[in-house]
Amino acid sequence: MTEFHPHQLEVAEAVFTTAELAELRKLSTDTIRSLFENEPGVMIINRQRRGVRRYRTLRIPASVAARVFRRLTNQAA
Repeated sequence: MTEFHPHQLEVAEAVFTTAELAELRKLSTDTIRSLFENEPGVMIINRQRRGVRRYRTLRIPASVAARVFRRLTNQAA
């Protein structure tokens, strides 16, 4: 098995926040979050503290965003 080294990671594609996609598509951040929270390929970072609401940060790769918006566009046609 090959050993993994973090410095070998390559950033191959853009990754968006919910706010960035909301601004690009003129949608609310809540709409973007609901569209992408269960989509395969989206990175979800969970932070939870005892007795406090959970915080979820979504990072959406450009390819995933394109796939979802293409699917939504095709459904509308």
